[in-house]
Amino acid sequence: MQPALLHSEQIRHRYGGTIALDGLDLALESGQVIALLGPNGAGKTTLIHLMLGLLPIQHGEMQILGLNPTDPDCRQRLGAMLQISGVQDNLTVVELMALFASFYPESADFDSVLEQAGLHGLENRQFQRLSGGQKQRVLYALAVIGNPELLILDEPTTGLDPSARRKLWQAIDQRRQAGGSVLLCTHYLDEAEQLADHIIVMDRGRIRTQGSTDEVRAQVPRQEIRCASRQPIEAIRALEDVQHVRRENGQIHILARTAEPVVRHLLQQDSNLSRLEVQRTTLETAFLALTEPTEQT
Repeated sequence: MQPALLHSEQIRHRYGGTIALDGLDLALESGQVIALLGPNGAGKTTLIHLMLGLLPIQHGEMQILGLNPTDPDCRQRLGAMLQISGVQDNLTVVELMALFASFYPESADFDSVLEQAGLHGLENRQFQRLSGGQKQRVLYALAVIGNPELLILDEPTTGLDPSARRKLWQAIDQRRQAGGSVLLCTHYLDEAEQLADHIIVMDRGRIRTQGSTDEVRAQVPRQEIRCASRQPIEAIRALEDVQHVRRENGQIHILARTAEPVVRHLLQQDSNLSRLEVQRTTLETAFLALTEPTEQT
C-alpha cells in the first residue's frame, strides 16, 4: 500500500510567544494537486518548512511519504520552489540544472524540463542576467530536475506574464496526470480553482476548511450580490437570508443563501439602487468569507 503523501497529528509551532501552527491535523493522499490557501500569517510557510525538514517539529508528529521530514531519503523525494531561493547567480541555466540534478539519485530529462519551464534559448545565459519572470521559470526547473514524488511550489507564478503563467499551469497539470503530487501555495484564487483537486484553507495556524473547490464553496452561502446603495449595512445584515455583508470601494457585497428575497428588499428600500449584480459564490469569495476576522461596516 502506498504511504500517505502527508500525515500530521497535533502539529504545534511557536516563534517565541507567537503561535504559528496550533494543533494541525492533516491526512493527504498522493497523486493530486493540493492548494494551500490562507492570508499572510496563517502558518502556510511554517508548514512548508516543517515538511521540508527546514524547521524542527516542536510538538506533534509528521510523516511525508511515510518518512520523517528530516530523513535524507525523504528529502531526495521532494522538490521545492520557495519564495526566497538562493542560487549561484554567476552560473548559467544549464549549469544550475546540472548542479541541482547531482543532488538526486535520478534526474529528469533536461530537454523536457527546459520545455516545461519555457527556457529553451536561455540555457547558456547566466542566472543574474535573466529577467524576474525568467528567474522564476529557472527556479521551477530546479525544483523538478530531481524527478520529485512531491513538488512543493510556494507562489510559483509571481512575476510571470499571462502566457508563461498558463504554460506553468500546463506543466503542473501534466505532473498530476503522470501520477505526481504537487503542493501549491498561492495567493491567486483563480490558480487554485483551475488546478487543485484538494484545497486547504488555513487561518491563524489552524485549518479552517478543506475539500474540493465545490466543497469549500459550499461552506459559505451560494450566491453573491453586489450593488451600489446608501442603505445601512445593519439593515441588510438583519435580513434572514443574509450571512455576510461588507462595504468596499463604494459597493455593498452580500453573501446570501437565496438572492431573490434580498434583491427584492434592496429594490423596495432604495429607488436609486444601481450596479446590481448577482452571481454564484466564487472560490475567492468563499476564501474571504472564511478568513475575514470581522465583517466590515
